[in-house]
Amino acid sequence: MKRLPIVEIDNRSGFCNGVVSAIRKAEEELDAGTRPLYCLGDIVHNSDEVERLCAKGLVTISHADLDNIADANVLLRAHGEPPSTYSTARRNNINIIDATCPVVLALQRRIKETFTTSPETQIVIYGKSGHAEVNGLVGQTDSRAIVVEDIAGLDRVDFNRDIALYSQTTMALEGFRAMIEEIKRRKAHDTEFTYHDTICRQVANRVDHLRDFARSHDVIIFVSGAKSSNGRVLYNECLSVNPASILVSNASGLDRSQLGNAGSIGICGATSTPRWLMEQVRDTVISLLNEEGEC
Repeated sequence: MKRLPIVEIDNRSGFCNGVVSAIRKAEEELDAGTRPLYCLGDIVHNSDEVERLCAKGLVTISHADLDNIADANVLLRAHGEPPSTYSTARRNNINIIDATCPVVLALQRRIKETFTTSPETQIVIYGKSGHAEVNGLVGQTDSRAIVVEDIAGLDRVDFNRDIALYSQTTMALEGFRAMIEEIKRRKAHDTEFTYHDTICRQVANRVDHLRDFARSHDVIIFVSGAKSSNGRVLYNECLSVNPASILVSNASGLDRSQLGNAGSIGICGATSTPRWLMEQVRDTVISLLNEEGEC
């Protein structure tokens, strides 16, 4: 009888502390059941987890919806929100359940302080334009901050003025370091440049571990929602050291041909990937392998 491959879930993959806290707060409110609970945007960038909480009664709304809601409970997810969201809540007598990640809150405060105390300084944010966290950060500057996703985005910066560089918490450290060096190279000699490493270490410290995990298996199955910025970054880290890395949203994206003749299969995921989803993928992998063994 053919020996089946080893199938292992990475024990350091899955929800970061900020997401764990947001989901815990949502579940506590839903279990209390006093009145409907709205969430401003997807509570996490994983459609399977969003659907699970939707089945428990969580209602996802948009910022446009917020203007038309009053006397309600609204949860703010870990990504954070701009000041305008809190103003709308006060105006509409909305009870805010704030699940903003403490790391993101601290970053918002630092950017707000720079904007308030040094109004002439250009605030540059290394991050994904339009991302929920980045929208909250830009909101601290009355929408004046410049968001750059890559080196090419720096063409919009005036290098004859002072610059303060911050980063979205889930960006790659290597990209941030490259941004620092490029600004140093291009800025005028008589300008001030300060940079603030605001990348979440709980996320950043996963990279080396994830590379080691990806190297240790023949095939890697990376589980991540399509909307997850962090998921794309971490999947690419796996792919860089193991070309046999597969990206799936859930178990339905798997088939036997993807597994090849692997002797070991590793399963890992983004900071927005729930453990239960990785376990479903593991069970599906084992089922596919067992079906072949029965033939």
